[in-house]
Amino acid sequence: MVQKIIYLESYGCSANQNNAEIIAGILEKSGYIIVKNPEIKSDIAIINTCIVKGPTMQRMIFRIKELAKKHAKIIVIGCFVDYADERIKKLVKESNKKCLLSMVSVKQIGNIRKAVNDLLNGKENIFIERKNTEKTNKNRELKLNKPKQNSNKIIGITQISEGCVGNCAYCAVKLAKGDLFSYPRKEILENIEKDLKSGAKEIWITSQDNAIYGLDKGKFELPLLLRDILKLKHRFVIRLGMMNPSSLKEILPEMIEIYKDKKMLKFIHIPVQSGSDNVLREMNRPYKVRGFVDIIDKFRKEVPDILISTDIIIGYPTETQGDFQKTLDLIRLIQPNVVNLSRFWPMPKTKAAELDQLDPDILFGRSIILKELCNKIALEKNINYLGKEIEILIDEKNKRGNLIGRNDNYKQILLPLNEKRVKIGDKIKVKIVGVSIGELKGKVID
Repeated sequence: MVQKIIYLESYGCSANQNNAEIIAGILEKSGYIIVKNPEIKSDIAIINTCIVKGPTMQRMIFRIKELAKKHAKIIVIGCFVDYADERIKKLVKESNKKCLLSMVSVKQIGNIRKAVNDLLNGKENIFIERKNTEKTNKNRELKLNKPKQNSNKIIGITQISEGCVGNCAYCAVKLAKGDLFSYPRKEILENIEKDLKSGAKEIWITSQDNAIYGLDKGKFELPLLLRDILKLKHRFVIRLGMMNPSSLKEILPEMIEIYKDKKMLKFIHIPVQSGSDNVLREMNRPYKVRGFVDIIDKFRKEVPDILISTDIIIGYPTETQGDFQKTLDLIRLIQPNVVNLSRFWPMPKTKAAELDQLDPDILFGRSIILKELCNKIALEKNINYLGKEIEILIDEKNKRGNLIGRNDNYKQILLPLNEKRVKIGDKIKVKIVGVSIGELKGKVID
């Protein structure tokens, strides 16, 4: 029998990247050929969707329409399905009335095998839990210990929970992923152990907010989980993903001590979103700017080389010029290494979408000013690396073919295109010979 070919494209966060690996693993184990080149003729096209930002959602809409035009059968999976399944149906049928469509919830990716089998037999299907099960977490899916087709053999991604405890006024992801569901610690450790035995050297811990792990059971259990992971008898490093300030402050002393462990990459992602307490209150973000600054100060005092990454939303509907100035002042004060900037985009079904929106020209002007400040800080920090010799782990290759390595605070170092002496997985020493806003350029030390 001729094997069926499945085209898979995926978008979004590291959790979504892991979901795509699981989708590919399940289908590969079932005998399907998975391809990621859109030019290869396939029997079904799958798009794993993300709705974290307005422009991302617009990209999903465009891609769904394009896939429907080109393919007789498509499957839409991920957050967009839980957020707006009726809209997806309309998009597909408007693009191609003959296209067969199935949809799979982000909370039910294990049903991908049945979705594919049914669609190949001409049967459309929708795998979405219509009842509210988040309160009890019954029947919630574990994204652990499933077949997986790792996109990078050196990096093992483990999700520790799904959903969150917040109700941010602008966030659509909560509408898709629901309330917090923390995965069992034993199964998390088993998942990581499998990745390590398969050759992973970099473990990514990911969720919507890592700091709230266990809170659905009444306790902040992230420190306990991390200590168990650090005890695993392998040579590896941990990259811990995003933690919200309001939850991180509850476990701050323990987390600072954990970050001193040599296996912890000295990288921390704490999204502040605004430098104005007024805007944070309107966003329904349960912390104040002073509390966020206190977290940064304490980390830098105890872990001096920590790399700080944060997020800023520019032009929230209630943001005044004074509020924006406070954001500029905050960035100048904390001098973050990385700032993920987003212009506000009203997401349907959220409270913030009901507010009167700021003039687009205001958003554009503020984004230019803030971007210039962030770029200036990033470049100044990178210049400090010039001439230094550092040890890095080669963990990926970019689209141009350059090998990329990371040091112990997850700083990106780019190697020359003609570098043939090293490969992914090698740990080497390099000298920093060039810098830019986003990366360092290294030369291998012989």
